Amino acid sequence: MKEQPVADTLQLSEADKEDQYVHQVYDEIATHFSDTRFKAWPVIERYLLGLPVGSIGADIGCGNGKYLGVRGSGDIFMVGTDRSKALVGICAQRGFECQVSDGLDLPYRDGAFDFAISIAVIHHFASPERRARAVAEVLRVVRPGGSVLVFAWALEQNGRRKFDPNTQDVLVPWVLPASKAQCSAGRDELAGEGESAQSKVFHRYYHLFRKGELQELFEQVGGCTVIENGYDRDNWYIIAQKI
Repeated sequence: MKEQPVADTLQLSEADKEDQYVHQVYDEIATHFSDTRFKAWPVIERYLLGLPVGSIGADIGCGNGKYLGVRGSGDIFMVGTDRSKALVGICAQRGFECQVSDGLDLPYRDGAFDFAISIAVIHHFASPERRARAVAEVLRVVRPGGSVLVFAWALEQNGRRKFDPNTQDVLVPWVLPASKAQCSAGRDELAGEGESAQSKVFHRYYHLFRKGELQELFEQVGGCTVIENGYDRDNWYIIAQKI
């Protein structure tokens, strides 16, 4: 039977939940995850291709770096950060400039960039306050007049995933095939009993954003003007300009 998302009932602090059910999981599944992330989503590609020549930007939560190379001509400059050491290692192997960093404490001065993107990252922070801090950090590192693009998983998804409309905090399974599995037996107590020895199941924490919630979060953080919002690839997204 296919593994399904379950409601988050973990009795952990927000930081411990993120460590055990986000950071550690992505380090375990990095190679398999990277193999599934290779095509740029249309809204993000449009945003990056529309940036002025000479722009300098950051990809916060860059994963395997698939967006760092969208402008392959090299007429803009991008750096990436990710909390996963394994994913940063994959970025480095691909020739991208990136470093391990926490999204709540980015290693950049205020206003360092012309733009920043953060794709499918904010939903991994386990409280409203931490999600607001993460958005504030993305905005902090962009200069006034610069822009940011943020994507986060939607509660109202049209694709293969179906979520309980009354449950926004969930644990989403990732099935790691035996060919990709690493020596991590026993770490995930939520892995189903009787799971095939040919695979390993990990669970990742997500906060699913309801319609309008991401814009409300940006309005709460302030210091920016939302210039575009929409739905794409089962995510809500915001493009905002820093004031």
